[in-house]
Amino acid sequence: MFRYDRWLAVSGLILAGLSAPARLVADDSDLARRVVVLANASEADSVRLARYYADQRGVPPDNIIALPMPADETIGWPEFIAAIYQPLQDALVARGWIDAFATTLTDHLGRKRYGISDHRISYLVVCRGVPLRVSHEPRFYTDEPRLALRPEFRTNQGAVDSELTMLAHSTYNINGWVPNPLFRVERAPLLENEPVVKVARLDGPTYDDARRLVDHALEAERTGLLGRYYVDVRGPHPDGERWLELTAGRLAELGFDGDVNRAGGTPPAGARFDAPVLYFGWHTSDLSGPMALDGFRFPPGAIALHIHSFSARTLRSATAGWCGPLVARGVTATFGNVFEPYLQLTLQPQLLVRALSAGRTLGDAAYYALPALSWQTVIIGDPLYRPFAVTLDAQLARLSTLPPPLAPYGLLRQARLFDLDKKDAKARRVLEDGLREHPGLVLGLELARRMAAAGDKAGATRVLAAVPLPESFTLDEAPLAQQAAKLLADGGAAPGAVAMYQAMLRNEALGADWRAAVLRDAVGAALAAGDRNQADAWEKELVESLAVPLTGGKL
Repeated sequence: MFRYDRWLAVSGLILAGLSAPARLVADDSDLARRVVVLANASEADSVRLARYYADQRGVPPDNIIALPMPADETIGWPEFIAAIYQPLQDALVARGWIDAFATTLTDHLGRKRYGISDHRISYLVVCRGVPLRVSHEPRFYTDEPRLALRPEFRTNQGAVDSELTMLAHSTYNINGWVPNPLFRVERAPLLENEPVVKVARLDGPTYDDARRLVDHALEAERTGLLGRYYVDVRGPHPDGERWLELTAGRLAELGFDGDVNRAGGTPPAGARFDAPVLYFGWHTSDLSGPMALDGFRFPPGAIALHIHSFSARTLRSATAGWCGPLVARGVTATFGNVFEPYLQLTLQPQLLVRALSAGRTLGDAAYYALPALSWQTVIIGDPLYRPFAVTLDAQLARLSTLPPPLAPYGLLRQARLFDLDKKDAKARRVLEDGLREHPGLVLGLELARRMAAAGDKAGATRVLAAVPLPESFTLDEAPLAQQAAKLLADGGAAPGAVAMYQAMLRNEALGADWRAAVLRDAVGAALAAGDRNQADAWEKELVESLAVPLTGGKL
């Protein structure tokens, strides 16, 4: 993925004059009534998904348009125009979604020349089964004057969805890309005056994966976002690093607890990665780190973005790229590129978070953060989804009704907000009171760390010793348990550390490298606790797994 330094000069041509204040669409029910849903009539599951989405979101059934299409994810321009673009545009005009008059003229691609004035579509939702990519057709290439000196843009390959954003334009140039007139516009124009059809996709490796995008959005709108953030900052270009630093800063300002990885790549499998409701990273080709572990799942509502050139080259695989694997693991919204987009033309995460946290829908926030249309980006998820529809105050007011594994993260966020206001005593009280109602490592580890940092190691070990131990820690919990065990050992409570390691190591899903790292620490804790039998058993397992010589009881 390469930089494009002169991009700003090009994009600025179309943005001037589009940021005048205007009222927004009245409410979400009005938005839902204006959603158009596109399905592949040749695939039963595509139509089934369209009907399911319409039913769940209150979209009128008549808003579904099902067209016979090819089954392949990648198609050529002739197939795209003949099977998708032109019949869809015709249907939208015929049904009054696009206000236009027809002419008898067509262009060299076979597209009708309509006289278009406006449209009334809030979002076009594309369902699994609709092709994903349009391949480059040299015979249709003509230079776009804006981009003629940039050889990397001399292509007409792109995302089907991104081409459909241009439905309310007549015979646009398919070569290169088109600046998005909604990019960074603080207040969108009236829907009827919007020059863009905002497109999002419900798709994934299986029908059930795609359907869960809808279910998880609805669930998260009932509970609000609960969890932590994780941001992988290090990458090959300063601009991307700056975007991700701004993203992490904004999430911290919102009170979310989280971790910023500046080491490069994704975190190792044993790194803390519990309740990743917000994940942003970049420049790893395929899903990796904790997210690649068997059994890993995102919490409901999770938003994840990994900036990579071909992150959405296919959505039918649960292992290749990023978007398909993320959806297969329960993410609620993600974003990707079907071909090389170049860094400055990708969706910018810091702008996405800014717009979402201001209360915008996923569909509106994505187009606020996206510089280019008729290009490579796909937006995967329900465009009506509002991640911040429920405030933290509302979550705390009904804490007992929230999912028990996630409720502590609401209290952790409240404590972090007190930290930002320099109200340390209030933050600690939130953790202490919360721990009595929600005993567990999420709050226990945070409180213990604060006590240890203040010099009260004995108090820290008492807090952790009081945390109920499960028979076995889940993959989410294991990194917290590992950190808690180290605090216990450091505080002189080695037997407690041994018990923590025993519960961790009962989970057979720990990867080999991660398990070896845990065993090294566990042997030391067992020796400190005087439990020679346990130390010998763990050392034997470690030696067998690593095929290294014995070291006389110490590693």
